[in-house]
Amino acid sequence: MQFSGKEDIEAPAAQVFAALADFASYERWAIRRGIHVKRLYDHPHPQVGMAWQARFELRGRPRKLHIEMETYTPQNLMQFAFSSQGVEGRLVLELVALSAGRTRMSVVLDLKPKTLPARLLVQSLKLARSSLTKRFKLNLAEFARNMEERLARAS
Repeated sequence: MQFSGKEDIEAPAAQVFAALADFASYERWAIRRGIHVKRLYDHPHPQVGMAWQARFELRGRPRKLHIEMETYTPQNLMQFAFSSQGVEGRLVLELVALSAGRTRMSVVLDLKPKTLPARLLVQSLKLARSSLTKRFKLNLAEFARNMEERLARAS
């Protein structure tokens, strides 16, 4: 199952990419929401092979998520692989400079079930696909808007 969306951000691609690569801020965001995050490969600069382990509760059950950076092309592309109990997937973030001060961010999230319970979960997601796609795009738009505001304040 795949979700995708595009958003334009009023900021240069280099600034948008730097904000996307600020993994410490995502870790703090997750911790504030009760998610236990552990960086497995600590390096001062983002690079392929960086990995995180996350533990959280979803629908009353404890879950574990392993995330690893597969591709890192500065100012252009980041790709992550993730796996949890029965579900694997990919998250691709791609930036295209539309002009000196405007950047298009494309996001693709792909989920693949690996077990029967996961297949049932993904099948139920497919039944609610239109509402989930709408929510994905709304969240992506809000994320882009917040990033735009944060970058404007920093300038």
